[in-house]
Amino acid sequence: MGKIADLSYHQGNIDFSKASKELDLAILRVQDGSTFADPKYKTYVADCKKYGVPFGSYAFTRFVSVADAKKEAQDFYNRSDKASKFWVADIEVKTMGDMAAGAKAFVDELRRLGAGKVGIYVAHHLYTSFGINYKQFDFVWIPRYGNKPVYACDLWQHTSSGKLAGVSGNVDLNTLNSSKKLDWFIGGTAKPADNDHNKPSSKKLGKFKAGQKGVLSKNADRYATGEKIPSSVKNKAYTVIQAKKEKHGTSSYKYLLKELNSWVWGADITVQGSSSSSKKYYTVKSGDNLTAIAKKYKTSVSKLQKLNSIKNSNLIKVGQKLRVK
Repeated sequence: MGKIADLSYHQGNIDFSKASKELDLAILRVQDGSTFADPKYKTYVADCKKYGVPFGSYAFTRFVSVADAKKEAQDFYNRSDKASKFWVADIEVKTMGDMAAGAKAFVDELRRLGAGKVGIYVAHHLYTSFGINYKQFDFVWIPRYGNKPVYACDLWQHTSSGKLAGVSGNVDLNTLNSSKKLDWFIGGTAKPADNDHNKPSSKKLGKFKAGQKGVLSKNADRYATGEKIPSSVKNKAYTVIQAKKEKHGTSSYKYLLKELNSWVWGADITVQGSSSSSKKYYTVKSGDNLTAIAKKYKTSVSKLQKLNSIKNSNLIKVGQKLRVK
């Protein structure tokens, strides 16, 4: 088992060619409140990618209201690299009267924006006094030096004076402390713990059941979070673990795919083995009209209208994704 270290600009210039040989996972600070973006975050991310170190992202919170918590979450998510395996709210100082409400607003906003796994880092001595509902987070991370945490947690920060190759000073080091194994954090195939919020169940998620496989269309262009979908992940099957009702073009839902830890639109994924896997879509270009599109795909204008809920056959927009089969 290698090391799990959380890192910020306090660690200065890190030689990741050395650190990577000891690290199983790096957890990188993105910001301290909304006003301070960690100046080393992007550099550390680039080095993690270069040397193959899986990483998560965390934000030290300073929110003073529910509205402020939402804004901080937005800044955190927008500043963070989307290759992050998870996002963490670092809540260790009391900054508003109802910290539980602030924490809920923060995690809810992260999930709305598309964050997959969301954890919480909370000071050991404040664990109960904040009154936070920890079940709304996917994992709990607690610091305590000398003795193990009294409270249940998945990740235990056991020292602030650890050593890591490539770093001249001290480093916070952490230990796995529950049934969640390393693969769970870095997106492997380990079985989720029983209390994992991403655990598949028989609950219906739009056109899927949780845990059901779906095929990502070869024509899929962008994730629901806006990033370009690489060709290497298209036309393959993935496990659907969450769904959110959200209208986008012809999609009514977006789905979280376990293996990619990314959200995709419903129009871009079909149930594996179903007849819907043969669905085809076309993106409207300048100069297009339904008559020409219908002729191209050997169908009718009325059929296209029905498939795409189009009332006026003369009104289609450039960039609109139409189902043609």
